[in-house]
Amino acid sequence: MSHELEMIDGVAQMAYAGETPWHGLGTKVSNDMSPVQMMQKAGLDWTVSKVPSYVRVGDQEIETGMEALVRSSDSKVLTQVGGNWNPVQNEEAFEFFAEYVNAGDMEMHTAGSLKGGKMIWALAKIKESFDILGGDQVDSYLLFSNPHEYGKSIDVRFTPIRVVCNNTLSMSLNTASVNSAKVSHRKAFDADAVKQTMGIAHEKFAQYKEVAQFLSQRRFTAEGLIQYYNSLFPSTDAKKQVKTYSDLTTTAKRAFDVIETQPGAQFAPGSWWQAMNSVTYLTDHELGRSTDARLTSAWFGINQTRKKKAVELAIAMADAA
Repeated sequence: MSHELEMIDGVAQMAYAGETPWHGLGTKVSNDMSPVQMMQKAGLDWTVSKVPSYVRVGDQEIETGMEALVRSSDSKVLTQVGGNWNPVQNEEAFEFFAEYVNAGDMEMHTAGSLKGGKMIWALAKIKESFDILGGDQVDSYLLFSNPHEYGKSIDVRFTPIRVVCNNTLSMSLNTASVNSAKVSHRKAFDADAVKQTMGIAHEKFAQYKEVAQFLSQRRFTAEGLIQYYNSLFPSTDAKKQVKTYSDLTTTAKRAFDVIETQPGAQFAPGSWWQAMNSVTYLTDHELGRSTDARLTSAWFGINQTRKKKAVELAIAMADAA
């Protein structure tokens, strides 16, 4: 079975607290790890440095004007970057969580390396949760992704997860609140500035709880549901009229079909909360070639954008209902 974790000498570069991942790889740790200890257990205690990059032309080596980003542990070149590219070391990324973990507000949950070391991530669980209708539990996490890859930005965001189906929900709230921060490598990373921009975690989570409860109380219509899925998984034929289930794309039909069969379908049936979760369930658990590929897309790729749109559209349609 395929996965996207980096493997070095047969060891997956990942550590986790809690249940064993589907692929059975990585190092299991206790949930009282410090951020740096989690980094070490995940095999991420290495640094990166920039060195001049050359190209051979005949008998000569000529500088390219770019620099190679080289990993200290094995001298692997991770990417080519410009001179104004500022690398963020893994330890600096993990230390971002230190004050929250030390204060007892969070605990380290998962960390690892994807794309051959080009994408490092750390996920910490915030010690807050809420229930919808007395059983549909949503937990909150803080995700830090640190790319060692040209063209990619550092990404810090709050990520709610619906426990019953392990859906990674979008934190898009249609408010002025900032729930994520992207930082370009063209400038130095300022952890304090990012924390100030994002604000207090429990305030964001309280806002998300209000949105979730609102969606759980608003009912969709059959026509509205068709419009919803068609907007998220549209046909390549822009002129096609979509009015019934049979007019939907194959992927849209799959989302429609799981709304009553997804884990947690018994909570707020017929609501926009369930409609939104059918999209997150499909993208997190069914679309893509592997669990890791789906998770990568949910956090860093096209499914991240799709789930953001799923929340925003559900709010708009519920508000109009």
